[in-house]
Amino acid sequence: MTRAVWVKADDAVGDWDDRRARITNALEAGADWVLVDEEDVARVRELGEINVAAFRTDGDVTVIDDAEDEETDSDVRPDAYIVGKDGEGDATIDLPSDFSGSADLSTLRRNGDAEYGSYVRILGKEYEAFAEAAAEDGEYTIVVGEDWTIIPLENLIARIGEETELIAGVTSAEEAKTAFETLEIGSDAVLLDSDDPDEIRKTVEVREEADRESLELQWGELLEIERAGSADRVCVDTANLLEHDEGMLIGSMSRGLVFVHAETAESPYVASRPFRVNAGAVHAYVRTPEGGTKYLSELRSGDEVQVVDLEGRTREAIVGRVKIEKRPMFRLALETAKGDRVETLLQNAETIKVATSEGRTAVTDLEEGDELKLHYEDTARHFGEAVTESIIEK
Repeated sequence: MTRAVWVKADDAVGDWDDRRARITNALEAGADWVLVDEEDVARVRELGEINVAAFRTDGDVTVIDDAEDEETDSDVRPDAYIVGKDGEGDATIDLPSDFSGSADLSTLRRNGDAEYGSYVRILGKEYEAFAEAAAEDGEYTIVVGEDWTIIPLENLIARIGEETELIAGVTSAEEAKTAFETLEIGSDAVLLDSDDPDEIRKTVEVREEADRESLELQWGELLEIERAGSADRVCVDTANLLEHDEGMLIGSMSRGLVFVHAETAESPYVASRPFRVNAGAVHAYVRTPEGGTKYLSELRSGDEVQVVDLEGRTREAIVGRVKIEKRPMFRLALETAKGDRVETLLQNAETIKVATSEGRTAVTDLEEGDELKLHYEDTARHFGEAVTESIIEK
């Protein structure tokens, strides 16, 4: 599941200066969506690139067919329309206390590529039922708890979590963390209602943490290490600073990838490069976000690669540059906990370090019998995707 952060910036926030400040903070923090009133869509487009959802309160969406108006139409058309404001969703129009019918979203029509959804304040069981009914017709269902927050969210995750993108209203990063963890499944997104730029930034950080894959790392015994002559070696220079316990997973066999440290350590001869992983030869695999792999030779500026720490926690990094040069190499052969043999090639240099049971160790200091940290999957790969078939790699 990919989580998202929405930031609420409609007229309830204040005048346009107040709304603009909140939208700007959302843009700078890396939020995914802003939710505004429809008349603000064009102004948001001028501020920067972000998904825009707009409250719709005045009937059917008007589709502009005139070709000369297409550019203007795309500027003012949001990516999603949301209904419920100034209606049943926010209790402007009362719901019957025994509501059990359907939510009529017929006033919302598809307009080009725009999606649609509903906004519901959970003021009682009838509003919870209304949200369930609205979810049947909308890609998005925004629910804002009032006196009760966790229990209604649990109920809705269980009942409609697979029917719609469920978005929980929150006012802080702490509440967002709870929403993402509720029932160990969590909401798909949160709608943050806060002017505090730090709170917006922290909420985005919570989203990133919730999105991160956690990998199981194990020890593999080094069976062989030998000089392998010169080969085309790849340094992956990221546009992100890496921590001292972070690196990438690299290997000649996709099922067994060795943890290679980033060059964060100082040395008497070479300055640290905390953005770099000296990863190996051009043929080797590197793990990418969401469980894929790429050949090191395929990486280009702007691609995403997966960074992992010694505990298996992952995050994404953007490739800024890839350097390929001929360098002397070592061939490392390891045996996994399952008795499988995996290999990789690493440059013969003191600055390339791997994680061993004795700590961070230069590849030049490795000896047979050392235990190296790696990630093992008993699967094959086809164009970087895990597949169930018989493939022999040796």
